[in-house]
Amino acid sequence: MNERGVLLFSLGSQPGLNLQPLSPLGWNIFVATNLLDARSLVHEHMLKAGMILFKESHSNSLGNIEDIILMQTPMEWIALLPNEGLRSPAFRRFIAENCFDYHTLPMDAERLSVMLGHAVGKAELKTVLTKPPRRVTEYDMTGDSPVIHEVYKKIGKMKTVDAPILISGESGTGKELVAQIIHKHSARAHAPFVAVNCGALPPHLIQSELFGHEKGAFTGAIQRKIGRIETAAEGTIFLDEIADLPLELQSNLLRFLQEKTIERVGSHQSITIDARVMAATNVDLEKAVKEGTFREDLYYRLNVLNLKMPPLRERSGDIELLALTFLEKFSAKRKVAARRFSQQALRVMNLYSWPGNVRELINRVQRAVIMSEGPFITPADLGLEKRSATRNLLTLEKARLKAEKETIQYSLLCHRNNISEAARQLGVSRATLYRLMSKFQINV
Repeated sequence: MNERGVLLFSLGSQPGLNLQPLSPLGWNIFVATNLLDARSLVHEHMLKAGMILFKESHSNSLGNIEDIILMQTPMEWIALLPNEGLRSPAFRRFIAENCFDYHTLPMDAERLSVMLGHAVGKAELKTVLTKPPRRVTEYDMTGDSPVIHEVYKKIGKMKTVDAPILISGESGTGKELVAQIIHKHSARAHAPFVAVNCGALPPHLIQSELFGHEKGAFTGAIQRKIGRIETAAEGTIFLDEIADLPLELQSNLLRFLQEKTIERVGSHQSITIDARVMAATNVDLEKAVKEGTFREDLYYRLNVLNLKMPPLRERSGDIELLALTFLEKFSAKRKVAARRFSQQALRVMNLYSWPGNVRELINRVQRAVIMSEGPFITPADLGLEKRSATRNLLTLEKARLKAEKETIQYSLLCHRNNISEAARQLGVSRATLYRLMSKFQINV
């Protein structure tokens, strides 16, 4: 039989076990007494299975042993311990949560070999089934849906120019994240990215925060203050919740956009500032203009380039990718063995309407990692009851329209927006495809 590699981890000391009987059965044993050596052996020999030798002295150092489980490799582990070790509640809990199986000493080579064979098979199955979240490396964003690919394309165009950008979308869709990405990949990446939440600042402080003030400009102004816009010189100023900016300050912002100059509060000296402006809102600014709460001229100055972030419920296929990404992140941060989503949890997440979008998904996954107790994360761990899944059930008509729109978007993506080729692949005329694109508001 060909030799198969397996790791024996014995924390702090040599195992003191006779491992020779495993060799004729086809096993090549690599011994490690510390985490560094264990990592090296696992990666060098691409090991799929490991054994952990538990001793009575380890009952107070299980945290160190747990580090070997968290190596982010699809390994399966078998616990080796004396029969009396099973009396320890700490050992029993650790083995139940982290190990594929356990073997009581003294060693029975034939029985242990069968266990190791099953463990290797399980690890290989996990390797085949594990599908890491697809990630667009250049922008470090997770998502593979047609609508998010449209966002990637727009980012690619917007990063190369220096015009103002208005980013719209529901709360929690990642508007500030996208603004940071555009800045990071623009010619201004060397300079600051300064974010201001216009809705979080008291009205009487917004002007001072944005434009700065001189010493003595008002009671309490004991020294000069540099405003956020001036701080963003040569970089990017990101104005979140721009719809909350008071009307009297909208004219000041308009002047900056037009002339690239500001005046600190208490000063009449104009200061030239070279900064790119990006703004974000979850409010319909066109409606706000009609209602008189937002200046029309400022709207058009900000809306030179427009990027709409899609809500999570429209990102077909991305919910599971994002959830797996956050699950891996929070599990590693808490140094707990990565749990898995139950099939029911995945179904509920895909049917839920996600009113809080990606921000809500992050919150629910983080809470589930902390509160779940079993190997699987359930809808209850996520705070999503079964009835939540029915709130977003579609009628047949809505499901058909949704599928039709996504098919057209995907076809255009595959054919790089070539209308003729997409129409040919979809089996419709160019005129029909143009009509459908207009119906679904699909822009090329």
